[in-house]
Amino acid sequence: MEAHQAVSATDILLSEGVILLGAAVLFVMLFRRFGLGAVLGYLVAGALVGPQGLGLVGGGESKLAIAEIGIVLLLFLVGLELHPARLWRLKRDIFALGLAQVVLCGCILTAIIFYSTGFSWGAAIALGLPLALSSTAQVLPGLKSSGRINSPFGEKVFSILLFQDLSIVPLITIVAALSRNPADAGGPPGWMMAGYTVAAIAGLVLAGRFILRPLLGLVGRMGEREMFVVVGLFTVLAAAALMHSLHLSTALGAFVAGVMLADSPYRHEIEADVEPFRSILLGLFFLAVGMVLDLRAVAANPLFVLSMAVVLVATKAAIITGLARLFGMEWRPALGAGLLLSQGGEFGFVLFTQAQNALLIAPQAASLFAAIVTFSMATTPFLMLFARRFEFAKPRDHDLPGPEDAPRGSAIIVGYGRFGQTVAQMLMGHGFGVTLIDKKPAQIEVSSRFDMKVYYGDGTRIDLLHRAGADEARLIAFCIDDPSLDSRALQPIAEAFPHAALMVRAFDRRQVLELQDMDLAGIVREVYESAICMGVQAMQSLGVPDEEVEEVERQYRQNDAQRMALQTEHGSLLAAKDLMYRPGKSMRLLSRGDGEKA
Repeated sequence: MEAHQAVSATDILLSEGVILLGAAVLFVMLFRRFGLGAVLGYLVAGALVGPQGLGLVGGGESKLAIAEIGIVLLLFLVGLELHPARLWRLKRDIFALGLAQVVLCGCILTAIIFYSTGFSWGAAIALGLPLALSSTAQVLPGLKSSGRINSPFGEKVFSILLFQDLSIVPLITIVAALSRNPADAGGPPGWMMAGYTVAAIAGLVLAGRFILRPLLGLVGRMGEREMFVVVGLFTVLAAAALMHSLHLSTALGAFVAGVMLADSPYRHEIEADVEPFRSILLGLFFLAVGMVLDLRAVAANPLFVLSMAVVLVATKAAIITGLARLFGMEWRPALGAGLLLSQGGEFGFVLFTQAQNALLIAPQAASLFAAIVTFSMATTPFLMLFARRFEFAKPRDHDLPGPEDAPRGSAIIVGYGRFGQTVAQMLMGHGFGVTLIDKKPAQIEVSSRFDMKVYYGDGTRIDLLHRAGADEARLIAFCIDDPSLDSRALQPIAEAFPHAALMVRAFDRRQVLELQDMDLAGIVREVYESAICMGVQAMQSLGVPDEEVEEVERQYRQNDAQRMALQTEHGSLLAAKDLMYRPGKSMRLLSRGDGEKA
């Protein structure tokens, strides 16, 4: 009997897995083809095959509980991107602009729901506050893949998204405080949850410094790539489990764990290992959300769903635009930020479930507002197109020409700092026509004093490169200091301009590894040659004969090239670490006996 039940459970798991993944592949590809994004594809696929659709797959609630780990992993990866120094630098945007956005949008949307629906204040709060959150899963990947995450515009948007993610804890606390469910009465009071939060964060920080970092060092010395997967997942799940045991946000625990490792030398290894799990589980999360949608309730109130989705998008766009203006953004980029963040977010689904369990709203209301969030997400791909038109608007205080005014040349140099200046000067020295692009007004103004014409814009944008004449250019050189410029950002450019050779200034070996899948004309590590030059001068100052200096330099270059090839082959910085020179391990240039060269 037990064997029969085990076989039945296996059969169900396999059949439902095939149906879910098959529907996901079909609809995600279809929605991406029409530019609607993967998130909507997952939602529609889940709704179609779920109990409310064709009924091919059941158990949406149980799958949703498992798939919420995808949200946890997403926040962990967000934390990995946030070096503590950068977090401190963005503190005003995060804790002032982000706080103002969540509070203002949440209060206004709560009031709209209360006065337009007849819900109680408790229900309106439980529904309105989650609608203040935007979709990190939709907005953040787009900013990262296009290399805009480190631009002034991207940092403003990122700061708002980050505070929204951090606000999950107080929002859950508010819902718990309003709960009408007797089962929640035994939970800890709000002040105790706040104390738990501070203590848990402090404990995670200490564990990261005194336990996790030594553990990662040990794994790094072992050279076992799969152990990074184990340690990475262990870190995420342990932090989430700690928070869950204290009735706190599991996502916050994962985020803190990510911040702990943001300045770790193993950050890129962990990020690369955890990313596939995040993608799969986040996709399963949206599939499960689609499965639990009450399509009958939505079909009975289509006008309400559509009108509330429009109100949600318009309200948030207007409020965020106004706040961005107050915090120093020009009105056109501010409008772009408002449009980009105007949709509801995936955490709304989590909070609606919390409100339903707290008996604040009925299941039908949870489904209606989940559908409202879904329809608002459907507007995002279209609003992103408008947002891009405003995002890179020229600063009002600078009358800077765009690259559409540039004469067409053989090469386009993106970034005219100290690195790009040398590349451009050498090309000009040979008589090539060069178009110079930079997005820093101060750099453009300084260059104009030397009679150098530099055009304003972000050279990682395909539409801007079109205007700069990239269709005719033979070379596009990215000379910007941007470690996040990877194959995901460059591949669309390579496809858009197949006749142009692409060259990239790489920050370090990690960035070289991230670009290994690209067919580039050249990758130059920005300090490689200058460091070798100083090494040569150092040996000369120590009295090493010139012929031996030349031999050391030759062997070092050969050895470094071999290391780089092995690291690229294995996709890991730990590969070929035995080829590094250490104390007691050197190049033996002289024989031990008679002084002749070896």
